[in-house]
Amino acid sequence: MRVVYFTHSLASCWNHGNAHFLRGVLRDLIARGHDVRVFEPEGAWSLQNLLADHGEPGLDAYRSAYPELSSRGMPEGFDVAAACDGADLVIVHEWNDPALVAAVGAARRRGGTFTLLFHDTHHRAVSDPKAINAFDLSGYDGVLAFGEALAAVYRRWGWGDRVFVWHEAADTRLFHPPAEEGPRAGAVWIGNWGDGERTDELERFLFAPSRAAGLPLDIYGVRYPREALATLKRYGIAYKGWLPNARAPEVFARHRATVHVPRRFYVESLPGIPTIRVFEALACGIPLVSAPWSDADGLFRPGRDFLYARSGDEMTACLRAIDQDADLRAELIRNGLETIRARHTCAHRVDELLAIVDTLRGADKTPTLLESAR
Repeated sequence: MRVVYFTHSLASCWNHGNAHFLRGVLRDLIARGHDVRVFEPEGAWSLQNLLADHGEPGLDAYRSAYPELSSRGMPEGFDVAAACDGADLVIVHEWNDPALVAAVGAARRRGGTFTLLFHDTHHRAVSDPKAINAFDLSGYDGVLAFGEALAAVYRRWGWGDRVFVWHEAADTRLFHPPAEEGPRAGAVWIGNWGDGERTDELERFLFAPSRAAGLPLDIYGVRYPREALATLKRYGIAYKGWLPNARAPEVFARHRATVHVPRRFYVESLPGIPTIRVFEALACGIPLVSAPWSDADGLFRPGRDFLYARSGDEMTACLRAIDQDADLRAELIRNGLETIRARHTCAHRVDELLAIVDTLRGADKTPTLLESAR
């Protein structure tokens, strides 16, 4: 089938975590023989920031890791209906302009035969509902929400059984343990500062515990203001700047542990939604410790796939144990890989997506998209 996806950016992962998951899903669709076309706005802020900081070489890691992927820009006067012509499935990500979201919906209402889905992977439905309600979704067949708590918001808004939980996952073609183990030392955290959404949590569950456990800490990410950089310096943390997501596996492979520090909205308002780094880290075989977070959707086996720390002192103890106990590290790695490979790869999510499309098209469709893809 032909799949059309409207994203904020496929090429850039600069402060744009959805690109991680999108790349893996689209690559799996292509591997199954589907025709995939991706459109993104010209001048997308993520890509512009990446190019401003690193120039064209900043795209080298993406291009090398995903040679089968490409995207097309949408200049002024872009013909949305023509882009959707011949498509079987069209998906529009929520980080797009409301005018584009409305235009794709209008193309569907005017007789488009494609299934049209809105893909929400952010907390704005609870943190800034006016921004989401500004979208005209009247022409859409359904909503993909990246967690049950977010899906529940859409149900309250009247979507009923047309909203589907579609969690993120790891692209295990890229995210996997190293072919040969090398020396590992210290801890690593790959993440952005977060606009004040987890400032206190980072200090309490990452900076201070790492120092107390005697683990050198490397941090990669963007949008660290001057005061944040001063805090890192005070704790003796090595700040490494932006890391292309395609290089994350090699960085994980050099460290003994990593930490999950969720943004506050995913603790208080949208429990059950982890950052995609949890999927990616476990897939790479690095032991992980999570700061307080409720796995309300039952994605993992807390305490087996990763350790769970309810306080800064517990985080220190967990990090120290991982650093000193080779058997514990091996057990966590084994369990985490088992869960990812059994339930949380991008291939699993493609199966789920095709099943969702079949559900929306009706049970009497023969053959189903899922069956024809096998």
